[in-house]
Amino acid sequence: MSKVIVSEFVTLDGVFEDPGGAEGFAAGGWAFKFSRGPGGDKFKLDEVMAAGALLLGRVTYQGFAAAWPSRDDDGGFASKMNSMPKYVVSTTLERADWNNSTVIRGDVPGTVRGLKEQTDGDILVAGSASLVQTLIQHDLVDEYRLMVFPVILGAGKRLFPDPGHAADLRITQTSTAGETIIVICEPARGETP
Repeated sequence: MSKVIVSEFVTLDGVFEDPGGAEGFAAGGWAFKFSRGPGGDKFKLDEVMAAGALLLGRVTYQGFAAAWPSRDDDGGFASKMNSMPKYVVSTTLERADWNNSTVIRGDVPGTVRGLKEQTDGDILVAGSASLVQTLIQHDLVDEYRLMVFPVILGAGKRLFPDPGHAADLRITQTSTAGETIIVICEPARGETP
């Protein structure tokens, strides 16, 4: 069974909105102020190469679909992004024209459970604020991979908005990459901290 991996660039205060600056957020582009170094680049390459599919919300999908088809690189990152299956969750998107893309409507939790059964490799989720909240609410996230940047924005969409209840996570790995810290953790389902 595949794992759903939520992989995000996040600030120290938990903001993950518009790290690249393409969405019009007033503080957008914050991730480009810091170096993630060769270790961060390798981490992202390894992550994409291990993925069997991308699962994205409409806004992130449209941003990626506008950027990736025209890119190429020696490491194979762009080729993998363009060739792997992509699933976009949307109630408004009429078509998904990026190579190998499928629109998901209706029962998102049920569809994601089905994808976990039939996908070879991890199901990678990036950005996709509304989708990530749906996955968290339905206990469908198997792992969080957070690249934490040393900045506090004070505003913006947070990865973990006030859920109204505590949720324990278990850290499985930490490392540094340039000026960032990589934290990998899993929900502590039924475990006593």
